[in-house]
Amino acid sequence: MELGKLKEIKDLRKVWSHEALDFTPWLAEEENLSELADAVGLEITLDETESSVGDFSVDIFAKETGTDRKIIIENQLEDTNHDHLGKLITYASGKNAEIIIWVVKRAREEHRSAVEWLNNHTDENIGFFLVEIKLYQIGESQIAPKFNVIEKPNNWTKEIKKQTNSSPSLQARLEYWLAFNDYAFENKAFSQNFNKRKASTDHWMTFSVGSSACAMSVSQIRKYNNLIVEWYITDDKDLYKMFFSHKDEIENEVGFALDWCELPDKKASRIIAYLHDTDFEDKNAWSKQFDWVMDTAIKMKKAFKKYI
Repeated sequence: MELGKLKEIKDLRKVWSHEALDFTPWLAEEENLSELADAVGLEITLDETESSVGDFSVDIFAKETGTDRKIIIENQLEDTNHDHLGKLITYASGKNAEIIIWVVKRAREEHRSAVEWLNNHTDENIGFFLVEIKLYQIGESQIAPKFNVIEKPNNWTKEIKKQTNSSPSLQARLEYWLAFNDYAFENKAFSQNFNKRKASTDHWMTFSVGSSACAMSVSQIRKYNNLIVEWYITDDKDLYKMFFSHKDEIENEVGFALDWCELPDKKASRIIAYLHDTDFEDKNAWSKQFDWVMDTAIKMKKAFKKYI
């Protein structure tokens, strides 16, 4: 068998000649932003590019899907420098961001140390990521990008360990999501529709559907033995009403009734499918539960996406 030789394309500007005009629009595309999101272990929903911060602008302003934590992404098609590090902190302050991602060609040692220092000396809710982007090619094949995380906030991992050691219920949630990820993302139909989320101790796991106004959420409601899949609308009552006007068509397409919840005291709205009498303690039943989640989520995404 003859194998090709993998080569790195070190001049990123052969692909993107200009950061703002070429690279940022490319990264902002859903498929490419999802690749970055997978690398850092988050689910990212785009808000806007070249977002204003006083007299300046940050390359990409986004949110973490499901939590709405603000994210800024600053791009640099060269080696890291002091100027961009200063901009990063300025933009984070101006946008009140909790997640800061610096995408670069090469991380210099002094800036790796600076990002590590920031992660160790800022609030535990703040996270700085330093990410290198590399380009590879085999022969004359299409050029393939790869994101390599150089620095990340280590206290997030420590916090999960601390929580799970002190709480059996949190440990149970985490174990369920870890098993779900292992099972669901071996399924091609599911992995083509949704990007893998990092397992956590939360009772929910949220997936991007390509819209900043909506998300898909899966939740373990252990108190009532319910497993739910929902279409979650963050803050758009008009959008909810539009979906509701197509209620019959949506439910006919998915093949089951949904619980439509316009929350009167909150900005959010929810459209929910339930799996009742779910035994979360029976690990032998998990695969059937996961199958239901996967099938339901795919059907709901297909039905709702028609109206976005």
